[in-house]
Amino acid sequence: MADHYEVLGVPRDASQDDIKKAYRKLARQLHPDVNPGEDAAERFKLVTHAYDVLSDSEQRRRYDMGGDSGGFGGAQGFGGFGDIFDTFFGGGGAGRVRPRSRTERGQDALVRVTLELREVIFGAHRDIEVDTAVLCETCEGGCCQPGTSPVTCDICHGSGHVQRTVRSLLGNVVTNQPCATCQGYGTTIPYPCATCQGQGRVRARRTVSVDIPAGVETGLRLQLPGSGEVGPAGGPHGDLYLEITVAADEVFSRDGDDLLATLDVSMPDAILGTTTRIEALDGPVDLELRAGVQAGDVLTIKGRGITPLRGNQRGDLKIGVHVVTPTRLDHKERALIEEFAKKTKAPAPRLSEFQQGLFAKLRDRFRNG
Repeated sequence: MADHYEVLGVPRDASQDDIKKAYRKLARQLHPDVNPGEDAAERFKLVTHAYDVLSDSEQRRRYDMGGDSGGFGGAQGFGGFGDIFDTFFGGGGAGRVRPRSRTERGQDALVRVTLELREVIFGAHRDIEVDTAVLCETCEGGCCQPGTSPVTCDICHGSGHVQRTVRSLLGNVVTNQPCATCQGYGTTIPYPCATCQGQGRVRARRTVSVDIPAGVETGLRLQLPGSGEVGPAGGPHGDLYLEITVAADEVFSRDGDDLLATLDVSMPDAILGTTTRIEALDGPVDLELRAGVQAGDVLTIKGRGITPLRGNQRGDLKIGVHVVTPTRLDHKERALIEEFAKKTKAPAPRLSEFQQGLFAKLRDRFRNG
């Protein structure tokens, strides 16, 4: 007779857990429902008998001492093979299975929120309308009409499962299946709540108040734990996710935590210098343009950019200068310009070192300014 340890492929000092794992692995491969071959059936009988002996401490002790190994009678005939298999793979009595719970976690929800660029500077508050599932006020998640309660299923007797026995060459194979009467819950609801039709929740629109932090950007998702829909039978709420979109601004653009803008300056103001006030996204800003300011120069106003998502130090407001050359002059204006040109004796146009385009130059100065 084959050695039981060799049949299971374990050493003689194997623990009970090792023996159990080895048997489970081999039983999955050799059980007649999985492998109908004759060789597999014979090996399955040997494997099962070996497990019967080695899994019982007293039988294993006698076997190790060279005594009676229990014979195939220890397996209680072919019918015992199916029972052992079922113990590991979902069969067996009702005490080894549990009914389904009616209470489940609610689904998550996704809401898209559009912000203005000015709202990104300091953050924003939103009251968001969400179509979702809320707790039924009539039954408060109990699914039953008030004054009634679920009753134990008289088919599965509360287990949520029923057994099905299939006769095979190696004995009876017992499997568990969800009870069709109670759908696996173990109880039925004779008088479901009329408001929610026994679901414990109803569809409704509710308002979620959200404080959106500063520094968010397009594509960012904010998670609000427990703000999603309530689960069936009053189960835990899912989560609410806010997907952020920042609308484009006509004047300002964003570069990280900095704000960028372009300032049109007339030629006389560029030559003589001037002071001016502009409206930034968070209020007025006073600017001083030095005499002789050049197109492409960048004026930096510290701390007037965007508050970062993680941190308190705001970025900067960077303003690129664009000198506007007049295109229409009357006779007097043209004469003044010609006189100015004669007095300054400006050199004639000539080739010089290659310069980037204005906007490309501004972009680089914005980033390096």
